[in-house]
Amino acid sequence: MSPTILIASFVFLIVISVLAAPRRATVEGFFVGRAGVQAPGLWVLVLSQVTTWIFARSLMNAAILGYFYGIAGTLAYAAYYGSFLTGGFIVTRLRAGGAGSVQDWLGARFGMIGTGTYNVVIGLRLLSEVFSNLLVVGLIAGAVIAGSATYAIVLVAIVGLSYAAWGGLSAALRTDVMQMAVFLIVFVVAFVFLILSPGFSWGAVLSAPGTAGAYNGWVLLVVALLQVFSYPAHDPVMMDRGFLADEATTRRSFVHAFWLSTLCIIGFGFFGIQASLVGAEYEGELIGTWAGMFPPWVFALLMVSLLVSAMSTLDSALASAARLVVEELRAAPRSLAGGRAVMGVFMALGAALTLWGNATLFDAVAVSGTASMFLTPVLIVGLVMGRAVPVWSYGVAFGAAILGAFAYFARGWPSIAALLPEGHKYEQLLVICVMVFLVGFAAVLAGARRA
Repeated sequence: MSPTILIASFVFLIVISVLAAPRRATVEGFFVGRAGVQAPGLWVLVLSQVTTWIFARSLMNAAILGYFYGIAGTLAYAAYYGSFLTGGFIVTRLRAGGAGSVQDWLGARFGMIGTGTYNVVIGLRLLSEVFSNLLVVGLIAGAVIAGSATYAIVLVAIVGLSYAAWGGLSAALRTDVMQMAVFLIVFVVAFVFLILSPGFSWGAVLSAPGTAGAYNGWVLLVVALLQVFSYPAHDPVMMDRGFLADEATTRRSFVHAFWLSTLCIIGFGFFGIQASLVGAEYEGELIGTWAGMFPPWVFALLMVSLLVSAMSTLDSALASAARLVVEELRAAPRSLAGGRAVMGVFMALGAALTLWGNATLFDAVAVSGTASMFLTPVLIVGLVMGRAVPVWSYGVAFGAAILGAFAYFARGWPSIAALLPEGHKYEQLLVICVMVFLVGFAAVLAGARRA
């Protein structure tokens, strides 16, 4: 792929993003996303939800898991997109009870402990989204132009912050629609080329075991199913969009976002599966592999789709970070300057983590997904069943989830490794998730009483 094509594509993306952003920023639009008094429409919500969830890290994860574990790996990652259905259900129940956010519901039942612990978890998730999408930008730049990764990360961080900080959530919603349209066009063209290529076989792809065998892909699928109820509830980008429009529009937006995002993730996973089937060597998070597999123009389309998804997620993550710190934590003034300052801090921290040298993409999903699992028993027993959950039960469930997330993150430490069963890291993750699940439900059910 010519460096000129990559640079030109990036410049084009920035120009149309800036043009799509609102010309005039307001405090209400910055934090709530409303254009005056008008709420976003159905397809604005759908496309915004999808493009912020099929972000660059997710696309790469789907392809990498497909390469190693075949269709099982891709389906395992796609299972996380069932979060649109569980997330829509949670939002519906919250709104029916009069809550304006997850924090509202937790604060009414557990006070500062509920909101404080939740805000810590979603703050770390937002930081991981900034970090991981900048990381993919660095991987693309490094594969195309040797030694350019650091410069690309810094450039994207500066430019992305500049237009995201202009209009906040209202800018993110408008640019999401445009960016999703660009993504779908370039991705569909690349996908059509893939399935029409002489070496492609639907039967082979749908039964592919991957280079490492399908077993751990199925293990990961079970992990995803255990996490899929709590996972959306700890994602502020999804939850923020659940309270912008009327309830009927919101419900439909979650359903449409589910099928559209799932198809995109599975489709991108096919590129990884195909690489394993043709015997391509794994190189540079698959980016180097694709460079040798496809014609330059197809490779260019894949890279552009990754760049689009990275930019789209960055502005939405920054908008949610500003809302978290200003609206929920009240740690900064509710003003354009306050929101922009928060965005700057999150972007700087995310870029610093990226430049620090951590290049593990899926671990961020596994760690944050495990940390969110304390919400499953709390929401099912408290929100769905309508029973009162004591603070101590909430604390035990939260503690178990955080310890589980830490255990997976630190599984290479001798002291932690001694506590985990021997086996593949996904087998260890499954054991951790089951334990977190059991401890959380035991504590919540032991303390629950009729509200």
